[in-house]
Amino acid sequence: MTIAQIFAEFGAKLRPQDLSPEVIHHAKRAVVDWYAAWLPGAIEPPATLLEIAMGDDLDRGAARLALGRLSTPRTAALINATAAHTVEVDDIYREAIYHPGAPTIAAALAIGQSQGASGLAFLTAVVAGYEISTRIGATMGRDHYRYWHNTGTVGTFGAAAAASKLLKLDANQYTHALCTGATFAAGLQQAFRMDSMSKPLHAGHAAQAGVLAAQSAAAGVTGSLDVIDGEAGFGQAMGSGPEWEKSTLTLGEIFHINSMTFKNHACCGHTFAPIDGALALQKQMDIQTHEIRRIHITTYRPALDVAGNFEPVTAAQARFSIPYVVATALLYGSVRLAAFTSHRLADPAIRELMTKIELTVDPVLDAAFPGQRASHVRFELKDGQSASFFQPTRKGDPEAPLTDKDLSDKFMELVSPVLGQPHAASLLKKLWHLEDCMNVASL
Repeated sequence: MTIAQIFAEFGAKLRPQDLSPEVIHHAKRAVVDWYAAWLPGAIEPPATLLEIAMGDDLDRGAARLALGRLSTPRTAALINATAAHTVEVDDIYREAIYHPGAPTIAAALAIGQSQGASGLAFLTAVVAGYEISTRIGATMGRDHYRYWHNTGTVGTFGAAAAASKLLKLDANQYTHALCTGATFAAGLQQAFRMDSMSKPLHAGHAAQAGVLAAQSAAAGVTGSLDVIDGEAGFGQAMGSGPEWEKSTLTLGEIFHINSMTFKNHACCGHTFAPIDGALALQKQMDIQTHEIRRIHITTYRPALDVAGNFEPVTAAQARFSIPYVVATALLYGSVRLAAFTSHRLADPAIRELMTKIELTVDPVLDAAFPGQRASHVRFELKDGQSASFFQPTRKGDPEAPLTDKDLSDKFMELVSPVLGQPHAASLLKKLWHLEDCMNVASL
C-alpha cells in the first residue's frame, strides 16, 4: 500500500466511537480556537476582498461565510480559511511547523454545512484532517519548511481528509482525494518575507483545493496512488527523502490533536519564545523599559529568517518582526490585535526600544527546532546590571497549555467586537457542546 492508501483507510474507517472523550474534547478546543481566529479575520482584507473577487459564488449555495452570507462550499472554504489565518492567532502543530486549523476546519465546516452534518460527525472529520495532515507535515520536516509554507502545502491534505470524511467517501475514493490534493499543494515561504496578503491566501487555497479534491474523488476523478511517496512525488520533490513508514507508527493510537499549540499572542509563532522570555525577565528584574540599555535575544535560525525584520511598516510585517513584538510586549504588557493598529505602528517608544534589540542564532536551540521553540533573553541595564532568562517553550505549547478558560477568554476577546458580547457568548456555549449539535448549519 502507498502512504496515501494507508492514511485513506484510517480516515475512511474512523468513527465517532473510536474517539475517546479526551480526543473529542481536544477537537472542540481546536474548533473554539478556530472560531476565535476566523471571526476577527473575516472583517479584514484579504477575506473582505475575496468576497468581491468571488462574488459569482456568493449569495447562493449551502455553506456560509462568517456573518451568514451564503456561499458555495469551495468558495466558503477559500474565504473562511483565509480569514482564519489573517490575524495570526490560529493554532499550530509544532512538529509539522504547520497551522492545521485554518484549512482543515474551514473545509470541514463548508462541507458539514452543505451536508447537514451533526456536530459529532464534524468533529470526527476535523480529527481525521488533523491526524493525517500533521503526520505528513511532521514527516516532511524542516527541509520542506526551507522553501514551502506548510499551511499551504500540508494544509491541503487536512482539508481533503476532513472533506472526504464528511462526504462519506470509501477508502478508495478517499485515497484519490488525498492524491489529487497532493498535486494541488502549494505555498511559497518567500510570499510572506515581505509585505503581502499571500500568507493567509495559502490557507484559503489549501482549504479550497482540499474540498475540490474530495468532491472530485466523490464524482470518480482519480489520482496517482504514489503521488506522495513515489520517486518523483510530493515527498521527494518538496522535501529531502522523508521516511514515510514512521508517519503511521502510532496512527489511531496517539492523536496529535491532543498536542496542539494555541496562540497567546497575535503574531507569528516564531516570536513567542522571545516575547515570553522578555516579559518574564522584565518581571524578574522589576524594571521599566527606560532602564534598559541593550536586549540580546538568541533563538533558532528559522525564527530570524521569517521574523527578523527590524523595519516593519505594515501590520503584516510587524506580526513577523521579533524586535517589534518584543518591544511592544515590554511597553504594553501584551501583543494582541491592538499592537498592530496604525497608532501603535507609529509609536516612537516602540521604535526607540527596537533599536536596543540584538538578534542572534543559538546553534543548540537551532538544532532542537522544530520540536522545541526556545529563546535566551538577556537585558543589560543602564546602571550596569545584567540578567538572563531562558524560555524553554512558549505559553500555549503542550508543555505550557492554555486552559479551557484561557481559550474561552481568548474567544470572547476576539469575537465580541465582531458579533457583540451576547451573541459571542451564545456561540461559545454551542461550540463547547458541539457533540450535541444535530446540524452544524445551525451554527
